[in-house]
Amino acid sequence: MKITFLGASSEVGRSSVLVQTERKRILLDFGVMLDHDIRFPSYVSPKDVDQIVLTHAHLDHSGAIPVLFIRREIPLMTTKLTSELANVLIADFIKVSGYYLPFETLEIDRMLQSTVHCGLGRTVQLDGVEITLLDAGHIPGSAQIYLESGGERLLYTGDINTTQTRLIRPAETNYPDVDYAIMESTYATVEHTERSLLEKQFTERAREVVEGGGTVLVPAFGVGRSQEIVCVLYKNGFPHPVCIDGMAERVGKILHGNLDQLADPELYRRAMGNAHRINNWKERKQAISRPGVIVSPAGMLKGGPASFYSEKISQVPRNAIFLVSYQIPGTPGRLLLEKNVLAVRGRLLKVNARVENYDFSSHCGKKELHGVLKELSRRATRKVFIVHGEHESSLALAEAAKQDFGLEAEIPEVGREYAL
Repeated sequence: MKITFLGASSEVGRSSVLVQTERKRILLDFGVMLDHDIRFPSYVSPKDVDQIVLTHAHLDHSGAIPVLFIRREIPLMTTKLTSELANVLIADFIKVSGYYLPFETLEIDRMLQSTVHCGLGRTVQLDGVEITLLDAGHIPGSAQIYLESGGERLLYTGDINTTQTRLIRPAETNYPDVDYAIMESTYATVEHTERSLLEKQFTERAREVVEGGGTVLVPAFGVGRSQEIVCVLYKNGFPHPVCIDGMAERVGKILHGNLDQLADPELYRRAMGNAHRINNWKERKQAISRPGVIVSPAGMLKGGPASFYSEKISQVPRNAIFLVSYQIPGTPGRLLLEKNVLAVRGRLLKVNARVENYDFSSHCGKKELHGVLKELSRRATRKVFIVHGEHESSLALAEAAKQDFGLEAEIPEVGREYAL
């Protein structure tokens, strides 16, 4: 077995790994980088790919896949829910992108026609290769990929979260034997706040702002984070209006059709039923003129209705913007967090509203990542490749793997082929 990393080394974005066995060339994810510009993984010819396996719908893992369908159709395996969510996210990516993209909706249609759904925990035989999807606990429908061929066993965690949330169950870490692992490191240097305490702090601060006559904007990823925030507010007894806008509302309907994938279907039904759906510009203007909470994509303020809301809400001192999603360097959300300014139509706008950051992560923190390493060390894992993190985070996790768990670990080079 040979593996080649096409991106996501010392960076968060462009996740993609090419796995070559004796008979098959399998691509694990093919995502884009969404910072200053849109960047794609290293080139791979569609003719050199026999199978694609997708861990989850986020664009940094799925967004480049349609490129492979411009002149060819390739079998794609993923969960049913990931397929539905990826369709929404990639179609929206085309719609809102300010950059030229080398594909259109035709390629999305080809991708969907070539997709085969695989349930979590199910093993698929593929010409001498066994592929099993394991729950990743990251967003609804997300999976880890366990691949076995010729006696070699490879685990690709994708994005992973071993903490229970209000929306989904934690990741599966009771792994079979693993020879090699490819593991994310997004928050390898961060200890996450205990979830119940974080929920309480978030709800109390939102209540303070609203009861002071203000409006709280919560820019949140349309898939998973927006719906989780609605559930958190409902579960913690938030008594004021909660509005949900944009893709968050569309994704909410998809999740209603996949309630078996959620941690607490009844909580989800009640919380989303209690939230007001914003359907047009008139309702958006009404929402910012009265106290309440608005949950809206994009989580990094890079497009989506949250861009409109942030410009208006940021100018009033009694209002607040609560960031609840990871902010990639170079995005408007990261700029707001670090400089307290908004990038609006080519100019920087000083923010008068309160800006607060809440660590509602869908990734493992330091302690949880070390827990995964511990599980791998129990399975005689020979080597761990550390990806999907800024360099300092990946380096810290690689050192922990070596020093604390006796594992060989490496931050891979993009474009280099590794023989396992």
